[in-house]
Amino acid sequence: MVKLNKIYTKTGDDGTTGLVGGARVPKNDPRVEAYGTVDEANSQIGMAIIIATGGMGTPPHNPRIAARIGEVLSSIQNDLFDVGADLATPIAKGEKPGAALRVTEEQVLRLEGWIDEFNERLQPLNSFVLPGGTALAGALHVARTVTRRAERAAVALRAADENATSPESVRYLNRLSDLLFVVARVANDDGRVDVLWLPGAGRKK
Repeated sequence: MVKLNKIYTKTGDDGTTGLVGGARVPKNDPRVEAYGTVDEANSQIGMAIIIATGGMGTPPHNPRIAARIGEVLSSIQNDLFDVGADLATPIAKGEKPGAALRVTEEQVLRLEGWIDEFNERLQPLNSFVLPGGTALAGALHVARTVTRRAERAAVALRAADENATSPESVRYLNRLSDLLFVVARVANDDGRVDVLWLPGAGRKK
C-alpha cells in the first residue's frame, strides 16, 4: 500500500523526478511524459464520472445507462493507476513475473468486453462524429482525445526504450480510447443525437 506523509519534497526543484525503483530522470523524459499524460486522461475521466452521476447540475439523459457508464469508468480509473505504475517502472533485465505491477492481458480483454456491451446499443455510422452532444458525451470525447495522446506518448516511449516498456500498457490505452468513443455515442441517446461531420459544409458554394 502506498503511504504519503509529505506532499512536497523539494527533490524535483532541479527539474528531475524519481521513477519507481529510485532512478531519477528529467521531467520531460519520454517515460514521465507517458505516465503523466495517463494521469491527465484519468482526471478527465473523473470529470465524466461526475457528470454521469448527476453532478455539476447536469442530469444525464438516461440515468440508468449513465450510472452503468459511471460504474465502468470508476473501474477504469483504478486500472489507469496500474498503467501509470507500469510505465513509471522500467522493465528490469531478467525481471520475473509479479516482481513489478504490470498491466495484464485480462485488463485489456475486459475493455474489449465493455466495448462489445455498449456497442450493441448503437447503429453503424455513415460519417465521423463531431465531439459534442450531451454534456456527458462531450466530457467523454475530451477523455478520449487525451487518452489518444497518452497512447501516442506510450508508443513514443516504446520506440525509445522498447525493452524496458510493457506493450500491454500501449494496448490498454488503445482499447480505452475505442471504448470512450463508443460510450460517448451511448451517452448521446445511443447515437441518436450524435453530431455528424458534413465534409466541406463550411466551404463556399
